[in-house]
Order: sequence, then C-alpha cells, then structure tokens
Amino acid sequence: MDLIAVFGLGHIGLPTAALFAKAGFEVIGVDINPDIVNLINQGISPIIEPGLDELLLEVVKKGKLKATGDGEYAARKANIMIMVVPTPLSADRSSDLSAVISASKTISKGLKKGDLVIVESTVPPTTCERIILPILEESGLKVSKDFGLVYTPERALPNNTLYEMTHNARVIGGIDEKSTERAITLYDKITKGEIVKVKDIVTAEMVKLMENTYRDTNIALANELAIICESLGIDAIDAIEAANYHPRVNLHIPGPGVGGHCLSIDPYFIVEMAEARGVHARLIRTARQINEEMPYHVLQLIKDALNDTGASIQDSNIGILGVAYKGNVADTRETPSKPLIDALIQEGAQVVVHDPYVKNEIIKAMGAEPVTLKEALKCDCIVLMTDHDEYREIEPNMIHGRVFICARPILQPEKFKEKGIIFKGVGRP
Repeated sequence: MDLIAVFGLGHIGLPTAALFAKAGFEVIGVDINPDIVNLINQGISPIIEPGLDELLLEVVKKGKLKATGDGEYAARKANIMIMVVPTPLSADRSSDLSAVISASKTISKGLKKGDLVIVESTVPPTTCERIILPILEESGLKVSKDFGLVYTPERALPNNTLYEMTHNARVIGGIDEKSTERAITLYDKITKGEIVKVKDIVTAEMVKLMENTYRDTNIALANELAIICESLGIDAIDAIEAANYHPRVNLHIPGPGVGGHCLSIDPYFIVEMAEARGVHARLIRTARQINEEMPYHVLQLIKDALNDTGASIQDSNIGILGVAYKGNVADTRETPSKPLIDALIQEGAQVVVHDPYVKNEIIKAMGAEPVTLKEALKCDCIVLMTDHDEYREIEPNMIHGRVFICARPILQPEKFKEKGIIFKGVGRP
C-alpha cells in the first residue's frame, strides 16, 4: 500500500492525514511548527473539530500516523505527497504562495520515480503548472514521464469537517490521465461522495475558487439588500425567507461580514489572475468590497442606537459577543469582529469580548478584554457578531444595558423591543 506524506497539519491537513491513516495507509504528517508535531505524536489534536480527537488518538496509537518537522525525510519515504499548506493574502491582496513554494522545494528534494504529488492548497489558477511543476522538476525528474501531479480542492465546513471530507463530492484534475486516475483510486478509499473528474489541472484549481466566489457574491447581494431594506423599514430577513420560496432563488443570509480562510480570500485569487490578463473582475471585486465594509455598517448601527439614548461610543462600554468568524468554532481567521473592535477602540470605546470557543490570549491580542457572558451583557451596548448556539438562549431580562445590536439573525427583535431595549440588526429596522 502507498505511503502518504501530508504537508501542512492545519484545519484540513490534519483531518486528511487522519482519514487516510484510518483507511489503512501509513501516513507521515509534516508541519513546521514543533508544538503541533509534538501534540500530534501524543495523539492530541491541536484543532477543535468534532470527532478528530478520537480519530487522531486511534491512528497514532496504531502507529498509522506519525508527525515530523523533517519534510525532506517524509518526501523520501513517501510515494504520495499531499500539499495542504496555507495560502493567505499579501498586504496588496495578491496571493502569498510562500508556503506552497517552500513545500514544493522540500518535496522536490525527496521526489522519486513513480511518485504522485497532490495539491489541495487553494491557489490561483495556473499555479500548479506555472509555479509548482517547475520546482518539482528541479529534482531532475520530468512530470508525466517520472512523476504525477494532481490538484483536488477540499470541500469541508468547520465543525463538520470529517463528515464532509468523507461524504462531499471530490473534484480531481491531473496533469495527465494517469495522474488523475491514480488520485481517483486514492480518494475513493476515504470518501463515499461522488468523485468528479475534470479535464485538466487548471480547471480543478478554478472550481474551488468559483465555489467560494459564488457564496461570497451571494452574501454580498444579501448584505446590500439588507442595507436597502433597513432604509425602507423592511425586515430583510423576512423578505429573504419569503423570496427563497421561489424555486430558483437561494439568497444567503446577511450578516456583519465574511470571515474564514476561504470566502474572504479565494475571490481575490480570481481577481489577481484575471487582471494579470487584462480582464476586470468587477462583480467579484464589488462583492468583496461590500462584505469587507459590513463591520463598519455594524459600527454605524451602534452609533445610531447609542445616539438614540443620548450616549456616544466614546462614553460607552461595548460588549462583543463572538470573535470566531462563524458559529460554534474557534477559528478567528479574517473574522469581521476584528475590524469592528479596532474601529470601536479608535472611537474611544471600552471593548470587552465573550466567546466560548476562542482562547483569552487571542481575544487580548485583538486589543479587547475577555469577560464572561454575564459580564458582557452588563455593557451599555451589546453587539452579537457570531452565531454561537449559546447566544440563541439570550433573553431580554439578561441584558442590563439599553442597546442590543444583533448582527446575526438568531434572535427575535420583538421580545427585546417590548422590554424597552433598542434592538437593531443587519437588515432589521
């Protein structure tokens, strides 16, 4: 059976490694962070993900998964290398492929005839052929003749990652037919979902970006409609729910912005490659702008609500509920709560934060003071930014201040307003 090396043991890489180990493969996990390597070798997951703790402990105890910081060793030992390293944005919103380049160089030093390299990292179209492939061929080997190359994007939702990895459709595109078929055989061992073969590697790269850009654009439309509805005194949530009864309409839900490592970043990869070819991705850029401005729309809701009480931000204590980018996860990457906190502090507010999933040191690094939920609900203004299940249980009698900004539509405005609380939300007049 093939020996697999997984490069990058983050939110996707570690579950991927564990699932292949569970399927009976010998797996070497590679990460540059020694703390992550040490935890994994003890069978302890550094990532909060349902079911991953138990799965990891099982495969480590059986000796099926070992972690190392020595990528060259892993590449020499393995005959299948899977790259799942991060691809963030640079300051100019271009793709930062430094981790991909580094992992490619490491793999090239251990590349052998008959090996297969699989890229799962989200990358701009043409990255595999334009950047990764030439680095791999520095080994002296030639693609197709000596080794294979495939791109397959993950499709997994935090807090449901293991299920989605084993049940969602898997898109696979290779540099040649042999590479593609070999990858299909491999992933068929860990997924019950349909495997979708596309005609080439660049198509597979584009598919992942299309999926997330669709969602980002849909959310931007919902957010713009929500702001318009606010100005007209219409409850956008009610209107969207009714509109979605149309058999060909599926509007997403508005909110305080878009976070996470995918939706807030992937559209820029399309923009980057399009504009390099003289094509202006106007809709995609506009959608990103709308979603990036939503935390500042929440800021304006706070200002307006406080103004209705005769107060100002500078004189107020603001309690933020949730800094994770989505509900019931600990992930704060690209969270819309961060620009809101920055803006509030700049305006002179005293900001405290409650989040049942996020560590206190992360909250402090954002410039806010971590507090209990009870303490946060005592603030002059409470701002619900993340739809954690715990927050769905908030009742009007738990709130001491007069202002509640609910940026996620998980609470009913009427019962708060009946108690004299100024309740505002995105899309809710």
